Amino acid sequence: MQTFDIDTFDLMTMAPGFRVGFPIHSATGSASTATVLFELDPGAELGVHTDSAEELLVIVQGTGEARIGDEVGVVTAHDVALVPPMAPHGLRNIGDEVLRVFGTFSASTVVSTFEEPFQPGGPEVVVIGSPVPTAAYLNQPVTA
Repeated sequence: MQTFDIDTFDLMTMAPGFRVGFPIHSATGSASTATVLFELDPGAELGVHTDSAEELLVIVQGTGEARIGDEVGVVTAHDVALVPPMAPHGLRNIGDEVLRVFGTFSASTVVSTFEEPFQPGGPEVVVIGSPVPTAAYLNQPVTA
C-alpha cells in the first residue's frame, strides 16, 4: 500500500511562489494513476499547460482563478475540477493564503507541456512518472 500525508509531503520549488510534488506515479509502482500536490503563494500562478491524461483537481485550501479550455472561474477549498486530457489549463492564487491543490491523473505516466517555462530558462515539458527526472526545453533543437 502506498500512502503519503498531504500536509508533510516534501514539495520542490519550481518557481518563486510555486511548489510541487508527485507522490504516486509509475516510478513509485503505480500501474494506472499519478498524483500531484502543489502550492501557490498569493499572486503566484501555475501557467497554462496541457497534460496527456485526464486530471481531477481538488482544492485543499485557498482561493484560485482556474482556466480550463475557454472557461475561467473561481475555485475555493473543497471544490473539485475535471480537466480533460490535452485541455489547456492553468491556475492563479487570487486569495490571501497559500492555495493548496491535490490532483489525480488517469495514467501513471503523464507528459505536461507548458506554454511558457516555469521561470526564464526553465523546461517547458515535464514527464511525471519517469524513473529519473525528465524535462525538455522546446526552444532548443532536438538532435537525432
